[in-house]
Amino acid sequence: MTNKLYSTPEVAKILGISRIAVFKKIKSGKLEAVKVGKGYIISKDELMKHYRIKLAKVAKKMTPEEDEGLDRF
Repeated sequence: MTNKLYSTPEVAKILGISRIAVFKKIKSGKLEAVKVGKGYIISKDELMKHYRIKLAKVAKKMTPEEDEGLDRF
């Protein structure tokens, strides 16, 4: 099973925070991310580790098309 990866805008949308807030969490070490080009990617496992409750609520609202679209990373 492959681990899904999310961009910073996707993480911001999932968590209901701004992109800047996501960058601050990455910079402070609260959220582990990998730099790719000028942006970052965050694994679903990392999000689950820190934001399990929030993701459970969002996952129930996510359509299959949105979920499949994240496989491109």
